[in-house]
Amino acid sequence: MNHLNDINTLIACKHCDTVANSPTLTAGESALCPCCGYTLFSRKVDPVNRTLAVSLAGLLLLIPTVTLPIIGVGVAGKYNDATLIDCIMLMINADFYIIAFSVFLFTIAIPSVRIFSAFYLSYRIKTKQLSTSLLTFYRSYHLFDSWTMIHVFFLGVIVSMYKLISLDELIVGSGLVSMLLLLFCSTLISITLDQKLIWDLLEHELEPKS
Repeated sequence: MNHLNDINTLIACKHCDTVANSPTLTAGESALCPCCGYTLFSRKVDPVNRTLAVSLAGLLLLIPTVTLPIIGVGVAGKYNDATLIDCIMLMINADFYIIAFSVFLFTIAIPSVRIFSAFYLSYRIKTKQLSTSLLTFYRSYHLFDSWTMIHVFFLGVIVSMYKLISLDELIVGSGLVSMLLLLFCSTLISITLDQKLIWDLLEHELEPKS
């Protein structure tokens, strides 16, 4: 049992593969590799409350991002705007089913699940509702980090607006502003979430008590 605990206190450097003892850090401190100086991990400041607040803000922004107009275009006295749902429906009507599904998956479904997962994790940790299922849930959470493509869609909208700027009227919709704020919240979650702290809390709480 002591041998197992000794192994759990070791950490390997991702840069030079040096194995060192994992130090106990306070908020705002970082552990550096004794060989190459690479940052092994850092302790975030108030990570649970900050992640909870940012993820809640992200959840509130999901509805206006999807339902409010992204951009409005006026030509020859006629005006039209489109929401994110409208864009997906237009692709479906044009028989671009794969593209429509990809847009829905990467700009609505996965970002929504990722933000809700961050909220759920931080809420359960804050209320000390730790369980084996939460550990499994957290392992699955990492799959969403590489599949959130809302920033790609946002960049595509900006490029489209640049090409349409020569028209009579081009209006930035409140849906685009909500999307920008949602992208900001999604980025902040990556910054505020202390992954090693969550691992340590879950493993310490769920390890067999002697």
